Amino acid sequence: RMNMDLLAEDFADSSTQRDRRAMAKIEIVRKQCVRLENLLNDFLRFNKVGQLELRPGSLNEQIERVLDLFVPQAEESHVEMVRYLDPDLPSISLNAETLQAALVNLVKNALEAMPDGGQLTARTRVTRQGVALDLIDTGVGMDERTAMKMFDAFYTTKSGGSGLGLPTARRIIEAHGGRIGVHSEVGIGTQFTLEFPMPARIGE
Repeated sequence: RMNMDLLAEDFADSSTQRDRRAMAKIEIVRKQCVRLENLLNDFLRFNKVGQLELRPGSLNEQIERVLDLFVPQAEESHVEMVRYLDPDLPSISLNAETLQAALVNLVKNALEAMPDGGQLTARTRVTRQGVALDLIDTGVGMDERTAMKMFDAFYTTKSGGSGLGLPTARRIIEAHGGRIGVHSEVGIGTQFTLEFPMPARIGE
C-alpha cells in the first residue's frame, strides 16, 4: 500500500492519457489494499477475543461514549438518537476497550440501516439475571434467513464487508459472560439485546 501511495505521487502531475490510465489502475490497487487491510484487521480482532481482563464498570458509560462518537454521523443521516439509560443501573464486570468495540459495530450497523433517517434508541435496564442493553433502530430490517446467519463468520450482505463485525461483537459479549439476541422485521427495524450477568459477590 505504501509503495502504491508513492507511485501515485509520481503520477499525480501527469497529464498524458497513458499516465492517466496508469493512475486509474494504481487507484484500484490502493483501494484493494485498503479493503484487504481492513479484512485482515477484522480477522485478527475476531481471533484475539478470548480471556478478557474484566473490572467493575458502568454499561451506561460505555454506550454513552459510543453514541457520542456517532453524533455527527447521526445528524448528517437525520437519525435521532434517543437514550433511556437507567441511572440506577448496577455495575457489571467489563473490559472497556473490547466492549466499546462491540458497541461501535452495533451502532454503526444501525445507522447504516437508516440511510434515509430514522430513530436509534438505546435503553438500559435491570433484568432478573443482571442488566441489559437494547439497541433499537427503525431501519430497513432484515429477513429471517439473514437474522439467523448474521452471527456466522464471513457472512455479509454488504459489498466489501468482511462478515466478521457481528461475529466479533458476539464473541466479545460472550467473553463478558453475556449473550446477544436480535429481533428484526423487514421495513420496520431491528432490535439487538445485550444481556450481562451481575458480578458475583465476594464470598460467593
